[in-house]
Amino acid sequence: MNKIRVAVLCSGGGTNLQAILDSAAAGRIPAGEIALVVSDNASAYALERAKKAGIETVVADKKEIPDRAERERRILAALEAHDIGLIVLAGFMTILSEAFTRKYDHRMINVHPSLIPSFCGPGFYGLKVHEAALSRGVKVTGATVHYVNEVCDGGPIIAQKAVCVEEGDTPETLQKRVMREAEWIILPQAVETVCERLSKEREI
Repeated sequence: MNKIRVAVLCSGGGTNLQAILDSAAAGRIPAGEIALVVSDNASAYALERAKKAGIETVVADKKEIPDRAERERRILAALEAHDIGLIVLAGFMTILSEAFTRKYDHRMINVHPSLIPSFCGPGFYGLKVHEAALSRGVKVTGATVHYVNEVCDGGPIIAQKAVCVEEGDTPETLQKRVMREAEWIILPQAVETVCERLSKEREI
């Protein structure tokens, strides 16, 4: 099989990256190869996770390069140099331009910590999503993996998994449960699903 080379873009701790790396190491992403980790934060722990796994890294730090267009140029150059076929946004805190997303149409996916279309779009990220879910009083939340387009959290949905909200939940406890019971499961699965599709398309 023609393996699809995957880049994972992260800004923070990289727990979703770790879930992907663990799945790949266990042989559960046979159609893909994790080839590159990119971060817009030079101190992101995700970079350490990548180094431990022997994955190449590229940094386009927001503080060092405040201009988004210049950061995107550097990231695109790295993606092209590494022959990347699929981009995975895993806690990447930069909203990418329409020009960038169009270049990777149906070849870029994101994980969002809610059941889209609930609690998504501009301003909904990290703990803010879980704070909103709790303040609304929902009994079920979860995570969504979707294709990335020019609309924030607006691309077609690939996978969703529901998680129950429990009595006494805080945004922090809910965030951890959604990661453990949904994000870390459906994101690696979606990486394989999309890699398999892209690999078959290459063979046609």
